[in-house]
Amino acid sequence: MQPNRPAHPEPSQPANTPRPAEAMKVEPPSPAPPVKGSDLATALKNAEVRLAESEKRIKQATESLVASVSSTRNIKTHPTEPRTDPAVAVENTETRADPAVAAKNMEAHPAKAETQPLAEPDADLAIMLEDMEARLIETEKRATEYHDAWLRAKAETENMLRRAQEDIAKASKFAAEKFAGAILPVKDSLEAALVTEGQTLEKLREGVELTLKQLAAAFDAASLTEEKPLGQKFDPNKHQAIGVIESEAEPNTVINVLQKGYLLHGRVIRPAMVMVSKAKT
Repeated sequence: MQPNRPAHPEPSQPANTPRPAEAMKVEPPSPAPPVKGSDLATALKNAEVRLAESEKRIKQATESLVASVSSTRNIKTHPTEPRTDPAVAVENTETRADPAVAAKNMEAHPAKAETQPLAEPDADLAIMLEDMEARLIETEKRATEYHDAWLRAKAETENMLRRAQEDIAKASKFAAEKFAGAILPVKDSLEAALVTEGQTLEKLREGVELTLKQLAAAFDAASLTEEKPLGQKFDPNKHQAIGVIESEAEPNTVINVLQKGYLLHGRVIRPAMVMVSKAKT
């Protein structure tokens, strides 16, 4: 059976074209007011008005549908027009020819919204998370290595500190060990001189001189030096003045040494006791 074609056919729509929900909505006619028996003519007139209003709305919906199909066709990235099924073309022609038929077809076969494919997870976000996890694992590994190295360094430092404290204690305790070893021969010589009987004064003197040389050698080994200020300027840091004597020498000159002084590595251990000169009155 041939479909009724309108006098001015509109351009055919592509098959399986999604119909917007706004175009498909057809507002139902407003409910008819109660009709009295005496007002039958008025009710028929109102029905005709409502029918004309419904046809107008159906026409507007059809025009909106055609406009939406045209805009969709322009948006597509591949503008090739799909082939039109003859049956669908006939149905579309009938729909355009008769607005009532179009409304019935819309109610019977509502347009299915074009299903959008589910968006896949953001690949960049997944890669970023994977990279952050790898960096976190690497950071934890390095932190563990640094912690172990810190523990080893701490233990080694504590051991070095303990050994240094032990060495300091030993050094302070046995600081005179070398000097004591050098002074022992002096003691042995003195004891031997006392034990020997029948010594002459000359031999005793020779023995004392040898013992004194041993003691001087022990002093030199320990960097213990004598302070001989005779004829020098009086120095209160190294000398201790016992008295003042008038002399022709320059004032504040050491003219007599009562007791020698000694320095250990340049540090005064015992100041020299001296007599200092002053100008004659």
